[in-house]
Amino acid sequence: MIDAWLLERLVCPVTRQPLRHDPAAEELVSDAAGVAYPIRDGVLVLLVEEARPLTSRD
Repeated sequence: MIDAWLLERLVCPVTRQPLRHDPAAEELVSDAAGVAYPIRDGVLVLLVEEARPLTSRD
């Protein structure tokens, strides 16, 4: 679980827009960039090259 205080301050490294947490997928989602950043073993991976493109069903 991501602390609410931290989540309010996190932004997408590409767009600088807020991220939303998807706990079911263990990802931080940037709707503005259309990508999702993984959370691996509790570590936020905010690297552009690690981001997954969002599909229409995400």
